[in-house]
Amino acid sequence: MIKGRDLLIYFSVKYEGDWNEIYNAIKTRIKPDPEEVMETIKMVKANAITILDENYPKRFNFMTCPPFVLFYYGDISLLSDDVNSLAVIGSRNNSDYGKEMTEYLVKGIADKMVIVSGLAIGIDSIAQQTAVDNGGKTIAVLGSGIDNCYPSRNKDLYDTIKKNHLVISEYPNDVKPEPIHFTERNRIIASIPSAILVTEAKSRSGTLSTVSHALQLGKPILCVPHLATSDSLCNALIKDGAILVETPEEVIDEYNYFK
Repeated sequence: MIKGRDLLIYFSVKYEGDWNEIYNAIKTRIKPDPEEVMETIKMVKANAITILDENYPKRFNFMTCPPFVLFYYGDISLLSDDVNSLAVIGSRNNSDYGKEMTEYLVKGIADKMVIVSGLAIGIDSIAQQTAVDNGGKTIAVLGSGIDNCYPSRNKDLYDTIKKNHLVISEYPNDVKPEPIHFTERNRIIASIPSAILVTEAKSRSGTLSTVSHALQLGKPILCVPHLATSDSLCNALIKDGAILVETPEEVIDEYNYFK
């Protein structure tokens, strides 16, 4: 008899992490050959946690379409519900000011909370590299297969996080990144931490996707202010009620207030 978690891992590999395909397979009670299931699972190099496991994060139950399976490398305890974590996200095309503020804020909070981000170029990788460099912990949520570092220029950072921190993805093996994957990934980034910090983003940035998911979950949004003449999502979010922060101490105070 096939175990439930093995079936979920099998479907995740077979359908390359596509949530709807996995759901339909479960709903229609597809019964694959047991040998095929086990052979498929053997193809997976990474570790896996499923929605059926006791250590599956309870916070994921509140998100839209909680992942059936998360593939991972590293310290899965960083996903525990009692771990303090903060998502730090923003533009891929950061300015010098965006980089400076991200480094300044993350350096000041790295020993207080786990930094969650998407390993993208720009603000994401700046935040995660800063956490690593300052003795903190970080979780990288991929929009590609768990064994497919994207973008490839962040391979060194990926390897470091994989070894000493935590890399997760609902996409198995070497699944190629697709635009829809990053939108789907953003719901996971929004679900892990207790708050979201946006240090720099333009008004039409994909960062807004993560912010929207976080707002649906009732999580506070912290933003770094930018020049009034700039095309700034941060400024727009502050006008709409996001919390303006300029120092690590303010980030910590606001985080603790809403936690």
